[in-house]
Amino acid sequence: MGIENFIAFLVATILFVLTPGIETVFLINKSISQGRKSGVYTSFGLNTGALVHTLFGALGLSIMVAKSALFFALIKYLGAAYLIYLGVVKVMSQKGLITETNEEQKKNSAKSNFTSGFITNILNPKVALFFIAFFPQFISPKEIENPVPFIIMGVIYAVMTTIWYLILTSFAGSFSTKIKENEKIGIRLNKVSGAIFVLMGLQIAFM
Repeated sequence: MGIENFIAFLVATILFVLTPGIETVFLINKSISQGRKSGVYTSFGLNTGALVHTLFGALGLSIMVAKSALFFALIKYLGAAYLIYLGVVKVMSQKGLITETNEEQKKNSAKSNFTSGFITNILNPKVALFFIAFFPQFISPKEIENPVPFIIMGVIYAVMTTIWYLILTSFAGSFSTKIKENEKIGIRLNKVSGAIFVLMGLQIAFM
């Protein structure tokens, strides 16, 4: 399929997946502050964003981002602004942990968590740069213009990341259930969660 040193690719991918990044912090933050289900939907959103980055990389669009300082800065600042916005909303909120009381609220919450995960990933230019720097090292020179091996590796990366994210969500979500009944702790946790989002946004803005 045009992929060379496939075992080395798997090992390197596992190491990268296990290395904490902005997406990992975002996911754990969501899981602890809003519960396990929130983390699950957020993880799906994050990895859908990764698949979109894979498609962009396969089509050569990620290279355009890397070469255009204006386009790169635009994506970077949009991503930073979005995280800061999420953080400010949480800090200003007087509500505790989210507790859905009906199916409509659960549906809206699931959509919101998926969307926030997707946008956080898709507006992180570091993900695009990572893919176009990492994947080509394992593609045969003869197949470097072929999008198929790039897409295959992107799907494998997304599957492995999803498995790891779900494991993290399971552990982080258990903390949420223990403090869910205490409204005051929930409010404070939301504010701490919001402050972390703001810091992540600033980190992206100044990277």
